Amino acid sequence: MQLGLVGLGRMGFNMRERLRRAGHEVVGYDRNPEVSDSASLQDLVGKLTAPRVIWVMVPSGAPTRETVAELGGYLSRGDLVIDGGNSRHTDDRINADLLAEHGVHYLDCGVSGGVWGLENGYGLMVGGEAEQVERAMPVFDALRPAGPREEGFAHAGGVGAGHFAKMVHNGIEYGLMQAYAEGYELLVAARMVTDVPAVLKAWTRGTVVRSWLLDLLVKALEEDADLTGITGWVEDSGEGRWTVEDAINHAVPIPVISSALFARFASRQEDSPAMKAVAALRAQFGGHAVHRAGPTSGTGSTR
Repeated sequence: MQLGLVGLGRMGFNMRERLRRAGHEVVGYDRNPEVSDSASLQDLVGKLTAPRVIWVMVPSGAPTRETVAELGGYLSRGDLVIDGGNSRHTDDRINADLLAEHGVHYLDCGVSGGVWGLENGYGLMVGGEAEQVERAMPVFDALRPAGPREEGFAHAGGVGAGHFAKMVHNGIEYGLMQAYAEGYELLVAARMVTDVPAVLKAWTRGTVVRSWLLDLLVKALEEDADLTGITGWVEDSGEGRWTVEDAINHAVPIPVISSALFARFASRQEDSPAMKAVAALRAQFGGHAVHRAGPTSGTGSTR
C-alpha cells in the first residue's frame, strides 16, 4: 500500500527502509532535505492518493501536536493519521478529536525496537477503531517482527491505549535495566569474580534472567570492557515519569519502576544535596566522620 511517513530520524528512516523492502510505496517528509522525499507536509499530502494513510514519527509533545494540527488542514475526509512516536496517551484524544473535525481518522501506535528494528522488526501496540487498525494492517505486518502476529503486534484498545501500553512497557524497561546495572556493579565491586563480562554472557542462554537487554549489556562490555568511554549520567525520555504518575493516579504500587526512575535522577548529581544533609545529620547526632570539601576532594573551595 501507499504510506506517507513524517519524520525520518533514527527510527523513522529505518522504518521507511523496512516498509520499502516489504514492497510498500513510502513517501517521506523530514526537515532535513537530504533524506526527505517531499519539500513540505503539504507537498507530502499532495503526492499521496486519497484516501491517504500518514504515519507521524516525530518527537513527542508540541512537535507531534503541531504536526497533527497542520496535517489536519491539508487532509481530506476518510484519510488516516497514525502517531507512532512516544506521545503521552493523554495527547491522543486531543489529536483524535482535532482530526475528527476534518473527517480524518486517528490511530496511536506505541513502537519498540529502536535502531535494531530495521532488521529485527518492531513491537507494535495500537489504539483506535478496529476498522482503521485493519485498514493499516499491511503496514503493521511489514513493521512487526517475523512470526505470529500476536507475538509482535497488539490492538490494545481504543484511542490512547497503544501509547499507554508503550508507556508501561518503557517503565518496565527502566526496572529491568536498573536491576542488570546493579548486578553488574556488585559483581565488579566484590572482586571475587575475575571476568564479569564472561559471567554476564553465560547468563544469556538457559537462565531465567536472559533477555535482549542482557544481550545488549554484554555487547556494550565487549566493546568497552570497563565502560570507561562513557559517564554514568542517564537521561529519561518521559515514559518513566508518566508511568509513575499514572500509577499514583490509579493507586498502583510500582516501587521497582519508581526507584529506577529516581536512580536516573541521582545519576545527574555530581554532589547530592540530599546526601550532604544525611552526612551532616550523622555528624550531629553521632559524631560520625564527614569528608570535608576542598581541593583534594574536588568538590569545592576551602574558604
